[in-house]
Amino acid sequence: MQHDDVIWDIIGNNQFCSYKVKTKTQNFCRHEYNVTGLCTRAACPLANSQYATIKEEKGQCFLYMKVIERAAFPAKMWEKVKLSKNYEKALEQIDQNLIYWPRFIRHKCKQRFTKITQYLIRIRKLTLKRQRKLVPLSRKVERREKRKEEKALIAAQLDNAIEKELLERLKQGTYGDIYNFPVHAFDKALDQQQEEESQSESEEEGEEEDDEDVGKKEFVAADDIEESDLSDFEDMNNLKASSDEEDEEDMSEEEENESEEEEEMEVEMKGSRSKGKAPAKGPALRKKRAYVEIEYEQETEPVSKSKAT
Repeated sequence: MQHDDVIWDIIGNNQFCSYKVKTKTQNFCRHEYNVTGLCTRAACPLANSQYATIKEEKGQCFLYMKVIERAAFPAKMWEKVKLSKNYEKALEQIDQNLIYWPRFIRHKCKQRFTKITQYLIRIRKLTLKRQRKLVPLSRKVERREKRKEEKALIAAQLDNAIEKELLERLKQGTYGDIYNFPVHAFDKALDQQQEEESQSESEEEGEEEDDEDVGKKEFVAADDIEESDLSDFEDMNNLKASSDEEDEEDMSEEEENESEEEEEMEVEMKGSRSKGKAPAKGPALRKKRAYVEIEYEQETEPVSKSKAT
């Protein structure tokens, strides 16, 4: 039968334990089932019959509970319970499974589960972020590649210079007619010259065509007139004809009114002559104005009387 106090007296205090790590300040425990990581009486997984802890495996948290009745079978002594990924539901599971365990164990299990969930969240965030990948490069390889590039550049410059010089000499005819030379290089140079000449000729032809069109006159046909446009023109003509008729009617009415007024004036003139009165001048009789009297006042300065001497 297992006795917790006896086990702690043997491995605890200043005795030897293979999982113990001593430091100047305190002692730590390297046991995989330790809930706090410290070497204390309450947190020792070997010296406590009722014990539980939280472990993380591939992003999933599990609750491990010690069953002391299976102490004779160490491989089957720990009971494993998978916890939910929801934080609140997982805490409820811990409370349900550790209902008869000490309060210290329950509290430490919840604390450990909280820490594990926090670092799992941080891991997920870091994996989603773009990270720089550092690739080690040896200095010897870098120096070797740099030398190769410099040598290749120098060789390419020399080859180009030699090729240009040979082509110029071939054009000038310095070597005569009989000599060996790379035909493909000469053909390449000739093709480049032909391309440049063709480009210049095409540009000149395009400019000449543009100059030919300058100052040229052309007669352009008018666009076809649709039936809707003709109907619009007819409507405009009808409107103009109707407006002309209305203007003529207005003019005839004005002439009739003027003739009537002239007849009335002649009748009045005849009546005035028959009575012996002078005819009124002007188109109509003027009204008499009211008689207005204007008075002017003059102020005179009083003469000062001289005193008798």
